[in-house]
Amino acid sequence: MLTFARWKYFAILVVLVVSVLYALPNAYPQDPSVQISAARSGSTQIDAALAKRAADLLAQAKIPTKSVQVEDQGNLMVRLSDTEQQTRAADLLRPQLGSDYVVALSLAPTVPGWLEALGAKPMPRGLDLQGGVHFVMQVDQAAALNKRLEAYVEDVRATLRDSAVPYTSVVRRGNEAIVATLAGNADADKAQKQLRTAFPTLTQDLEGRTLTLNIPQSELQRISLDAIEQNLTTLRNRINAFGVAEPVIQRQGTDRVVIQLPGLQDTAEAKRQIGATATLEFRAVVGDEAAAAAAVRDRNVPPEARVYYNEAKQPLLLSKRLLVSGDQLVNAIPGNDQQGQPSVSITLNAIGGQRMLNHTLENVGKRLGIVYVEQIPVTEIVDGKEVRTTRTEERVISSSRIQGVFGKDFQTTGLSRDEANSLAKQLKSGALAAPMTFVEERVVGPSLGADNVKRGTTAVLYSFVFALTFFLIYYRMFGLITCLALLLNLLMVVALMSMIGATMSLPGFAGLALSVGMSVDANVLINERIREELRAGVPPQAAIASGYDKASGTIFDSNMTALLAGLALLAFGTGPLQGFAMTMIIGILTSVFTAVTVSRGIATLIYGNRRKLKSIAI
Repeated sequence: MLTFARWKYFAILVVLVVSVLYALPNAYPQDPSVQISAARSGSTQIDAALAKRAADLLAQAKIPTKSVQVEDQGNLMVRLSDTEQQTRAADLLRPQLGSDYVVALSLAPTVPGWLEALGAKPMPRGLDLQGGVHFVMQVDQAAALNKRLEAYVEDVRATLRDSAVPYTSVVRRGNEAIVATLAGNADADKAQKQLRTAFPTLTQDLEGRTLTLNIPQSELQRISLDAIEQNLTTLRNRINAFGVAEPVIQRQGTDRVVIQLPGLQDTAEAKRQIGATATLEFRAVVGDEAAAAAAVRDRNVPPEARVYYNEAKQPLLLSKRLLVSGDQLVNAIPGNDQQGQPSVSITLNAIGGQRMLNHTLENVGKRLGIVYVEQIPVTEIVDGKEVRTTRTEERVISSSRIQGVFGKDFQTTGLSRDEANSLAKQLKSGALAAPMTFVEERVVGPSLGADNVKRGTTAVLYSFVFALTFFLIYYRMFGLITCLALLLNLLMVVALMSMIGATMSLPGFAGLALSVGMSVDANVLINERIREELRAGVPPQAAIASGYDKASGTIFDSNMTALLAGLALLAFGTGPLQGFAMTMIIGILTSVFTAVTVSRGIATLIYGNRRKLKSIAI
């Protein structure tokens, strides 16, 4: 007998409603927009006055706008009707607003608030569908090597000092070795033992009082590879913190990194997000303000010190010896100090915490300088050619006295609220192990992305229409049932991808078309099983029930085989393969549900209550 539980109808209804709600945001197009943000945190205000100024400039140039308003993220968003007006508006506003603001092309969502309140949002689209920016960055391996070897030198000094082994100097000899000259009363055997424990990968040579730590070639290669991997991790953390949907950050060759940021349409904005870096350095203060002023005036800076400047442009002498650097920071959380002023709570790793503990134990009452260091990308025109460099800005944000002993956990103050939030975000993402330069950049325009979307949608639509036409002609009423199941299948795929935030790309469209074909295959198996039962003389209702029961096992087995292939592509593939695999996997899962459950429910609804049913349209 042909039966179908009522709770299953209720489940199908719930799935239908949820699918419609969460697929609906994809029907709302994005507005071509111009996003205006502050070039540096805390330097300028994004407020109603700026919005009025931008609106007046656009009105004078007769550029129509949909809206000009400050968004929740603290950016000014100018929404326009098309990409041509978007480009005109950006070209007009950039020179008018000046270098205090970053004017970037963007795509703003238009999803209604009630849908957003339900958590419904459109699928993120890849670079090939939405447009965006594509960069290739090169890692300065020489700088990475130099930075790591300088750290080795400092670590050798700290190891000898902590082991109570006196020395006269510790210096580098190129990239080959670190040479430590021990004092006359030093225990050379103890020094070798301690350094061998601290640096097991380095070999040692002792000649008289000179202990040489040789750096093997394998260690140099490891340093270079580690620099690239750390930069990859740092870039991923930093870009994810900025909220760019589905970025692509992957290694290319031995010293390059490919970055793709869908949705961004301006290289200046992207560079600001991934190129500018900030960190902190902790150095001991040498002398007082009067000594620093005299050293600058007389040009007589002590050899162990260097001149820095604070927010008030007053000079300070800080030790050249770096106590703790940014790559030893584990965590950074913005907050307030006891006086309610902006602060950043900092946690150091074990090595940094031990150094800070040792320093504060011996220097209570003395001052500790905290230097804010920011690397800013700069593009200059030299002899008619564009030259990309970085400018380092350093300023002392604090030079307070050490009131007590502390180690790996402490607070730093002296920043504005925006600077504290920005610094905490960048410190948390990690420090770059080596400088990186932009060697290639290009913009994929939204018009090209829109053309790809149109072509992909057309391809899926035609595959869908061909399948429906065949089913309606060949299977008649059961062809109509199959068409309804296929429509729900397509709706469920779009809804699920939107709910989990899976990125749709051109390979994803191919996976979507394939999932339609696999759903067709499942329905063909069911319909042919029913026809076989009818040819064997089985009554129509029994033939329908038997056809679904016998085909279900075959459908499950065949789809699970394809699912395993999709999982392998998702696990071991990259980029386009993963986009294809994700869509295919979701399509397989939904097609099994719609072919076996939904179509059977519809068939039961049509034929289940007919007691004198003699034939069916199949």
